[in-house]
Amino acid sequence: MKAQDVLRRNKITPEQIVDARKDALVGEEAWKVLAGVREILIAKGKNFQALDPTKDSKEAILAQALGRTGNLRAPALLMGDRLLVGFSDSLYAQISG
Repeated sequence: MKAQDVLRRNKITPEQIVDARKDALVGEEAWKVLAGVREILIAKGKNFQALDPTKDSKEAILAQALGRTGNLRAPALLMGDRLLVGFSDSLYAQISG
């Protein structure tokens, strides 16, 4: 199932869609986005971890949020002051209400 289908099913409408292959966020660029939110939800399979950029270390957050290539993992959804990183159908359902 595609992420767009899950978003649609959970009535989540992104304001903007960016192709990470063309506009990758790497290192400090990724950190600027991550540090600018209240909460970061990192999805891995059916589980997720909540991180707070004001309390958790930059290194710990980047270790979870960046993929093997050093880019911000995809999909990444900015929803107000929350950033969802990675794919989790159950997390999307929970967030949508």
